[in-house]
Amino acid sequence: MAYAIREAASAFRRSPLLTGLSSLMVGLALFVVGLFSLAAHNLGLALTSIEERVEVVAYLREGVRQVDLDAVMETLQTLPGVEEVRYFSKEEAMERAIRDLPEIAEVSADLEVNPFPASLEIRFLPEGRTTETVEAVAVAAESFPVVEDVRYGREWVERLFFLRRIGGFTALILGAAFAAVATLIIGTAIRIAVFARKEEIFIMRLVGARDSLIWRPFLLEGAATGLLGGILAILLTWLTHQAVFHFLFALDWIPMSWMGGGVGIGILFGVLASNLAVRRHLREI
Repeated sequence: MAYAIREAASAFRRSPLLTGLSSLMVGLALFVVGLFSLAAHNLGLALTSIEERVEVVAYLREGVRQVDLDAVMETLQTLPGVEEVRYFSKEEAMERAIRDLPEIAEVSADLEVNPFPASLEIRFLPEGRTTETVEAVAVAAESFPVVEDVRYGREWVERLFFLRRIGGFTALILGAAFAAVATLIIGTAIRIAVFARKEEIFIMRLVGARDSLIWRPFLLEGAATGLLGGILAILLTWLTHQAVFHFLFALDWIPMSWMGGGVGIGILFGVLASNLAVRRHLREI
């Protein structure tokens, strides 16, 4: 291992321009991944915030007995995916309407009868915020005789979860594409380095050097290239985040685990690309 480290460091000293260009290209490839990750993370936060407001509202009939109301709430609370069932009286419904819609306050004083029905608002656990769960709870709530109507914005909920699925699929496809680009860049750079030292490699094989001894320094070069590229990508992504945050709109920074994963992926791709390039060249000589 000491020999491999010395040889890798020597290769960096012999061709700093090639190393720098390789790291730059890897950094730019991973920078695009970083930008996409930044956008995907903030889109995910926005969708999660909206999903937290997904709820089923069951409007109750007039004159519901307390014992029937308690039975309905207890049954709904036991349904899969349900986090909380809250009861809102007619008076509370009126107060909320006046608070949320100021124009109602102007006419509420002239009303002799409260037109707003009592209701049950059903909220969901994070794992229960799916189209199937929401629909199942809505159907179950509508089946009770004390419930007059059920609303949950079916089309809106379906579009929300559709966007979530599209976002996840897009992230997978684009992430894989950019990862492939980064791998090709690293592999090409390492292959150039291998060709630059082909005579040295040939002599080493003539004197009986094992292949593992030959390709270990190149693996370290690939890992170092991926590491430098990953750090550069994080720096560029952070600068972009700061520019957008200060001059356009607020953005959340990506989690630390994502950054560590990005650097780790850069190193992994560097090692894999180097391994493939060196093994292919060794088969040719």
